[in-house]
Amino acid sequence: MLTIMAVAFTREEDYEAQAANLPDRPISPHPNLVTATGLASIEAQLASARAAYAAAQSEGGISADRTAMARATRDLRYWASRRASAQLTEPEAQPGVVQFGATVDIEREDGRRQTFRLVGEDEADPTAGRISYASPLAVAVRGKSVGDLVQLNGTEVEVIAVR
Repeated sequence: MLTIMAVAFTREEDYEAQAANLPDRPISPHPNLVTATGLASIEAQLASARAAYAAAQSEGGISADRTAMARATRDLRYWASRRASAQLTEPEAQPGVVQFGATVDIEREDGRRQTFRLVGEDEADPTAGRISYASPLAVAVRGKSVGDLVQLNGTEVEVIAVR
């Protein structure tokens, strides 16, 4: 019976060690362009990661909860890196031309209309109408003007407004 308990204890420790060995969050190879809102969001995430790290340390650090400490350390590294590489980008407005930070309306061949804003990768949220400047749609329309037709995934879209 002692052997069974030792094995169970060892397995629990193994699972905790595996959970605590979290891989780093992937960092995009693209320049870290950000809007002012995106920069503020990164700074808020960094502050939150610092607070989580401090909380994990005050609760006993690695010996108390290895998973919480690993998660806090990983997130702190990620957000510190993103803040260090952030390039606040506020291009001079070019009326009618799609560029970083612009809000764009397109119309698809089937008549559907879509509105989105080109933002940095950490700020992107397609459900909120914000897409990464590095996404295929953003790359296809960037530099285009109102009335331009763009090929996207075998279909044609028209830029109908830029603001």
